[in-house]
Amino acid sequence: MTQNQELSTLGDRIGRLRRPRGLTQEQLAEVAGVSVETIRKLERNDRTTARVETMNKLARALGVPTSALHGDSAEATVRREAGDDDELGLIELRRVLTPARGIGGLVIAEDFAGPITVDTVTRAVRYADALYHHDEYAAVLRALPQLLTDARHLIRDVAGDDQAVAYGLLSGAYRMAGKTLLQLRRLDLAHIALSASLDAAERSSDPSRVGAMAVRSMLWLLTRQARFGDASQLAIATADAIEPRFSRATPVALANWGWLLLYGSAAAARDARPDDAREQLDAAEAGAVRLGQLSMPEWDDVEMGGFSLAKVGYMRTEAAVVAGEPGKALEIAARIEPSTVPTPSCRHRHQLDVASAHLQKGTAADNSAAGEVLLGLGRTAPTWLRNQRLAGDLVGQLAATRRRAMGEDLAQLTALVGADHL
Repeated sequence: MTQNQELSTLGDRIGRLRRPRGLTQEQLAEVAGVSVETIRKLERNDRTTARVETMNKLARALGVPTSALHGDSAEATVRREAGDDDELGLIELRRVLTPARGIGGLVIAEDFAGPITVDTVTRAVRYADALYHHDEYAAVLRALPQLLTDARHLIRDVAGDDQAVAYGLLSGAYRMAGKTLLQLRRLDLAHIALSASLDAAERSSDPSRVGAMAVRSMLWLLTRQARFGDASQLAIATADAIEPRFSRATPVALANWGWLLLYGSAAAARDARPDDAREQLDAAEAGAVRLGQLSMPEWDDVEMGGFSLAKVGYMRTEAAVVAGEPGKALEIAARIEPSTVPTPSCRHRHQLDVASAHLQKGTAADNSAAGEVLLGLGRTAPTWLRNQRLAGDLVGQLAATRRRAMGEDLAQLTALVGADHL
């Protein structure tokens, strides 16, 4: 693919694929099962995004993978290849999150073609969440502009109880944008998305439940910004506001509360308050134990987020690493029962803490063990690893121990995480 093709629009790519196949816009519309007006607007660049289902239909009709319609700009953003904060892969998401505004209330926004339903947006939110937890950040970036547009227009099209549900979906869509931008280190843009998520949550059918999910991501953001005091205060205040009665608590209520305590503990540990971190971890563990005692008639992967005893163990390991107690961290990690409940990204992050503990110990055997962990992550989760600043630091430390004997695998890993300059 040439540079001009990479920088072309979705409509440009559709036209470029349609014409050699001898298809008119009307014929493509008929084969794909979409309106000809949709194709016309896309090829005229009146619209620059389309829903996931529309993209899939067009790709099937043209006999290409959906990625051929997206181009490489989102992938370049995820790979951090474009060089600045305004790379093409974020432009469409920026247009939705920070639209062009003028006097008299003028807003330059994406044109919309309906119809849209609660079920459609619900499926799209869940699809984006699944992509996110499988480290498919480029695919999430491609899906988010249309998801946010659809969720906002859904509010316009429904009323009553359905509108309250729609606000909950809009909050979830903004939260997904915030989480993805956090992974890609776009912290200020993530704050805009998460603030919008909280605003939408206030008008949802369950402001406390929906809002607490947005707060969880906001706590992650504040911790990434080293605003540990703000994160701690927000975590405790929100946890106190939604604290469940264990005898009647639902799984989602326990998970929401537990996650707030986990994020609060992470901030406290980094703020040199180990006693506060331990107290919050103990409370979160009690919630996880209670959760394990419940049957699961109400289980929502999007809301639960993998909260479990294993996740509490991961956070205890992290707290020990932050406190400079690598031996304790490895002892805690060794006692954690294997579990698939925590999300893949949570399991990956725990492996970084294990590698960090080994490197803190600094023996030849520990350095070797850290190398095995990091090389394993490079093989199984390269996209996730590439976007972790901690990974770059750890790989740099590891490379410094092997200056005279750096193998090809480690050389490739240093290049992957951007530590090759060390």
